[in-house]
Amino acid sequence: MNSATRTRTTARATARTTARARTQRAAALTACAGALAYTISKVDLARDGELGMPGFPAPPEAYASISDVTTAQLGNAGLGLLMAVVALLLVRPPAAGWLRRGTVLVSWAGILMVGAGVLGFGARAAGLAPGLGATPPAMGAALAALAVGAVWVAAWAVAAVGATRTEPGRGRRAAG
Repeated sequence: MNSATRTRTTARATARTTARARTQRAAALTACAGALAYTISKVDLARDGELGMPGFPAPPEAYASISDVTTAQLGNAGLGLLMAVVALLLVRPPAAGWLRRGTVLVSWAGILMVGAGVLGFGARAAGLAPGLGATPPAMGAALAALAVGAVWVAAWAVAAVGATRTEPGRGRRAAG
């Protein structure tokens, strides 16, 4: 390989790495924004003393099992804040192997948890899961919450895959 070919090959590889880093950063920041939206919605519901999600009020019988709605929703808000921090760690995945693996593992657990919630609330909105509650009375708000959740899950998955596929400080496919 001559010098000019090597330079072009290196330039293309650098451009791919830079594009992957931008995608990684955008996906992680979008996931962080989704987690913060969840956090804010839970603080708002706590302030109003309500269970459920925006657009998805909890059935009346749900209140019987929760002694302090405000504390429960603020606990959910704390979980949302933790998910935002984990997503933020994926902007530039940690170089330490154990911290990187832990961040990715916690991310996948969060992705599965939030994804299951989006699917469950989607089934409720479509009337396919009456056991989860009635069809939402404010369908616009419910669909907006589902859209935010779907974008959050997708972005978080892209960021987690990106963190899994690159080696610390190298931006290339991991060897193992």
